Formats: sequence, structure tokens, C-alpha cells
Amino acid sequence: MKIIAVGMNYAQHNEELGHTEVNTEPVIFMKPDSAILKDGKPFFIPDFSEEVHYETELVVRINRLGKNISSRFAHRYYDAVTVGIDFTARDLQRKFRKSGHPWELCKGFDFSAAIGTFVPVARYGDVQSLNFYLTVDGKEVQRGCTADMLFKIDDLIAYVSRFVTLKIGDLLFTGTPAGVGPVSVGQHLQGYLEEEKLLDFYIR
Repeated sequence: MKIIAVGMNYAQHNEELGHTEVNTEPVIFMKPDSAILKDGKPFFIPDFSEEVHYETELVVRINRLGKNISSRFAHRYYDAVTVGIDFTARDLQRKFRKSGHPWELCKGFDFSAAIGTFVPVARYGDVQSLNFYLTVDGKEVQRGCTADMLFKIDDLIAYVSRFVTLKIGDLLFTGTPAGVGPVSVGQHLQGYLEEEKLLDFYIR
């Protein structure tokens, strides 16, 4: 399986990071399967970064093999969603961007893709109007709604499938809203989708 992630897919998050350009196409990057963190296991802050940020996102699970998928048929290619966190070594990201180098290492390091329990898409009337949020030690720190995405889920699937074949079990991280921030040892992170807790783990 592979992890496909979308950057800069919420306008307010782009503003908080100082991105003023308007993207005409989705910003796509990949994470290796070794980035997966699941089953409530703790996230250990890596020794190569002094500033690891949480980025809460809706995650979509692919359930069919697909290539060159049309947007109007894209809904047939995923069956479940959850809340996930795209952990980002922000200090490394700034360093890599400043030097003009690729920044996969600040996004794709081990256990940098936390995922919660998947729930069937059929449970919801419209995946493009789902609310999700993250709490740290019981306090809400980030909230988003999929209605605010710059590029919608079906359009993202259509776009990505032009370049890479989607396979059963692939995951699509759909972008983070405003409110990202650093994590520290001892914190308790919990992610919710439409008030249902799907993600629950500690920072070590």
C-alpha cells in the first residue's frame, strides 16, 4: 500500500504558513508505508527534529484498483474514512524549502502518518461536508470541514490516478485546515469525526 497526501488544500492553513500563491492543481506528496502509526500506539518524537507539528486530516481508504479515474466515478473507489495526523518536522521543512531541496524526509519519516479507526462512507450523507477536529489533553486545537477543501475528494482521486495507479488499501490524506501546532512529550491526542472519537494516542 502507499500513502498519498495533499498539501495546501485549505485556504486558512495556507495563510497561517504564509503561502500566498493560488494553486491551480493539487499539491501531492507521498509517504512510505513505514510511516503508518495505528492501533493507538504512541508517537515518539524523532531525535532529528526540534519542532514536530500535528496536521489533522480526513483520510480516505481506497477499495478498488483504478487508473485514469473520472471525477464522476471516483466515489466508487473508496469505502471508508477516518481521522489522521500528518506529522511534519517543520524545522526540516523550512530548511529544505529554503535550499530548494525536496522535503519528503520532513513528511515521510517513520510513524509520521497516524490513522484512526476507519468507518464506512455509507454512514454519512455527504463526505464533502464532514466536520473533524483534534484535541490535545482534552482541549480542542484544530477543527476543519471537508466542505472547505480547495480540491474535493473525488477530484483529488481523479487527479492522482492520472499519474499513479490506485490500489486496494491505499490511503489518501486530504489536507489539513488551519490550527497546526507543535507536539511535546506526554500530550494526549484525540481525533474526532462528526463527534465520534476515532483516533486516540499519546506523544512520547
